[in-house]
This record gives sequence, structure tokens and C-alpha cells, in this order.
Amino acid sequence: MAVEMKRQIQGVVVAKAGDKTATILVERRVMHPRYHKFVKRFKKYLVHDEKNELKAGDTISAVECRPLSARKSFRLQAVLKTGVE
Repeated sequence: MAVEMKRQIQGVVVAKAGDKTATILVERRVMHPRYHKFVKRFKKYLVHDEKNELKAGDTISAVECRPLSARKSFRLQAVLKTGVE
């Protein structure tokens, strides 16, 4: 039986979205199909923050988990860098 790896994302907290939830912005760089230049693509995710420790500007790592709400299916793994204080 194969063990399924959980997706990990890394991004910057842009907002606190209610109790125990933070919105993070994940940036990825992809090559444009025609122009062969690297362009940035952005996506926002909701992350579960059990201890309410995140603040806007923090850089975090999150790991995929079971769906906790309609849009929230990642939980906080580690705070990599704190934001400007």
C-alpha cells in the first residue's frame, strides 16, 4: 500500500481571517509557454492556526490535511520568519 505524501506550501500571511484562520499568499514562478520568460503566479489559501499565533507579514510553512471547512484544508506547520514588528 502506497503512502500518500501531503502537499506542503510556503507563503506570506496577508490577513487574519477570523478565529484560528489566516490567509496566506503563495507565489510560484512558471515559464511562459510562448515567451519563455519566468512569470509569477499567485494563489491565496486559508490555513488553520490552532494557537492564533500568526500575524500579517509572517512567512510560514503549511501542510495539507483533511478539509476543516469549505475552503480550509491546510494547517500550520512552522513559522519560518516573523513579520515586521
